[in-house]
Amino acid sequence: MNTPMRRLTPVIVAVLAAVIAAEPIVAAAADSDELQEIVVTARKREETLQNVPVTEDAFTQQAIQSAGIESPRDFVAMVPNMTLVETQNVGNSFITIRGISQARNSEPSTAVLVDGVLEPNPYEFDQELFDITQIEVLKGPQGALYGRDAIGGAIIIQTAELADHFEGDGKIGVGNGVSEKAQVAASGPIDDAGTLRYRASLNFYNTDGYLENSNLGEKADPYRDYSGRLRLVWKPNDQWTADLRAYRDRVDTTAYYYVIPRSDEANPFSSFTTPPNANDISSPIQDQNLGSDYRDITDIALKLDYHIEPGTFTSVSDYNFTKEIDTGDAYDFRPIKDSIAYNYFFAGIPAADGGPAGESQSQFIAEKTESEELRFTSNKIGGFSWIAGAYFIHTQRFISTGNLFDRGDGVPAVYETPLVDPANPYATNTNATFLADSQNNNAWAVFGDATYEFSKQWELDAAIRYDQDHRENTTDTPEQFLPDPTAHTGEVRDATFDAAQPKGTLRYKPTDDLTFYGGWSRGFRSGGFNQTGVGYIVSHETPPQLGVHDIFQAEIADTWEVGAKSEWLDHRLSANMALYYTKDTNGYFFFYDSTTSTQNLGNLNALYKGGELELNARPTNWLDLYANYGYNYGSITGMEDPRVIGNKPPLLTQDTVNAGIQVHEPIGDGLRGIARLDYQMLGRTWWDPYDVTSRNPVNLIDLRAGVEADRWSLTAWSKNLTNKLYNAEFSPGGFLWRAPPRRYGLDFGFKF
Repeated sequence: MNTPMRRLTPVIVAVLAAVIAAEPIVAAAADSDELQEIVVTARKREETLQNVPVTEDAFTQQAIQSAGIESPRDFVAMVPNMTLVETQNVGNSFITIRGISQARNSEPSTAVLVDGVLEPNPYEFDQELFDITQIEVLKGPQGALYGRDAIGGAIIIQTAELADHFEGDGKIGVGNGVSEKAQVAASGPIDDAGTLRYRASLNFYNTDGYLENSNLGEKADPYRDYSGRLRLVWKPNDQWTADLRAYRDRVDTTAYYYVIPRSDEANPFSSFTTPPNANDISSPIQDQNLGSDYRDITDIALKLDYHIEPGTFTSVSDYNFTKEIDTGDAYDFRPIKDSIAYNYFFAGIPAADGGPAGESQSQFIAEKTESEELRFTSNKIGGFSWIAGAYFIHTQRFISTGNLFDRGDGVPAVYETPLVDPANPYATNTNATFLADSQNNNAWAVFGDATYEFSKQWELDAAIRYDQDHRENTTDTPEQFLPDPTAHTGEVRDATFDAAQPKGTLRYKPTDDLTFYGGWSRGFRSGGFNQTGVGYIVSHETPPQLGVHDIFQAEIADTWEVGAKSEWLDHRLSANMALYYTKDTNGYFFFYDSTTSTQNLGNLNALYKGGELELNARPTNWLDLYANYGYNYGSITGMEDPRVIGNKPPLLTQDTVNAGIQVHEPIGDGLRGIARLDYQMLGRTWWDPYDVTSRNPVNLIDLRAGVEADRWSLTAWSKNLTNKLYNAEFSPGGFLWRAPPRRYGLDFGFKF
């Protein structure tokens, strides 16, 4: 049997030999009795976390390693009033912060920056996190500094710093699901003077999967990831710094392994009458096709800094190309002869043409962006400092979606052109539906921020940004597949979305250990286009789907917020709290049209109000504790369909609890023992404007335990320790997406 341990045994032996032969590494400083002071860059300046007047969670390199943070889902699970849904395909992951969420193929709800470079495509967010030194999560609209996608907040990720002498580290591990991983990073100077330095890191992760497909007798969710990052920093003098970064990622996995329960499994038509239930875990995954999902990301960025006495000029140039092709079953995700398509939709296909058929689907998305940011950050003069800048991004985007006839010969990937057979329209693997659109978008912004300290106690921060986004959509669907008789191939639609995003914050520090802050901010998320013809289709359905059109409108969120940050007991305890009130206009909601297999957005208005309480404690130098609670009340206040007024907004989670304990203690001979337990409670969650169902609260536990020395560590871990079975998502139409079950493994980390 080709187990992961057997495949990795030569690697483990080589690594152990390298670690034993390596020069000793200087031991870390003795554990402090106080909480660690964390420096953050929330306002594009270095400040301590306790001083910055922003509701923010931060994870240092030590916290990332201790908690085993290896993907976005890991740190999201530790932040109150923040959730992440991973569904359908690897590019579809929805961040929700304080109720502001996103949907398939939508603009993100949160700006994500890696080393100061904005990720332009939400399809790249869900990736392996390796060689990371800090993660910051900012809540509330942050568009004044971070732009049109920061309507819910911002996530700032810093990769590991470059070393001034050669050093490296890595990790290898195995686990259930026949999983294996290997990571390695190295850094050091290139020239003798040390003006040119590098850092290179590689990541490999592979698993056969954890969720069973009962029809195929194999795992539904195999996953393989190859990724690498190269960074070169040239600092010829104190004035100039050039930072070149390149990132490449390739994911090979599957898609569309949904479950649609039936009250009578023997009756295919009972799918139509089975009440939707987000808590139903009784029906198995049973797709006819395992499906496929390939995502490729290429990102190259150049950051230039020029320091002069008044401040720093910064240029950030970025090129990004992200594409994803995914295939799999279509509604209702069952073996062909047991499917709705076979028994109802395609039952009339003549036997001479192959008889009734099932249905599969394919979606292709390719997005290329080129962006440039120029800004000046002043030094502090007296109590005054400021930032001014401009931003431009050009986006070329293509999307095609379609259903195909399925007779058990697999699902082909369909890219720009539909598969057709003029002699037999029902031939195997030909398109039953096909829609394709391309976009050519240009967006620009100007922004400024000014901060003034009136005294040691009082500070005022005022910022504003103006964004304009012009989008041009071309219909690439061939005439024979256009569902709208008024549309035509080559049709061009265009729209411009723009808004100012102001923000004002007042900070008061009566003592060094106590900070009060409050203010108002506005966030903006651009509108866009559903695929050509969707608006016509849904308006002619019985009953029509209200709120969905060929164009969805831009979203505006206005937030009032007050908060306090404090430290107590000689910096052994921190207690932070925040309260907010958000009026959201033209928020997104998701609608799936089964006739064209398209994923569409509509608009609604909502009100959100709630708060967070966060406690961190270090009672002794061997014990760390944290406990967070977030509460979020949401209500729909407006939509074309008045029946939803007063309902819960989509993807709203009512409350969250995050808590943990970590023990770290010397055990002799230079070894330290570490044990850590993390708990997460996801409160009741609603999924669509009609509130047809809600998911009951979910309780999850992660556990880690191990030993470490100065140059190596060995850690046993488990995520979802109690094997809680639940659905990660309910999608309108009755679609359920299973969450991962219990996972566990063993990791060996090393330095050289």
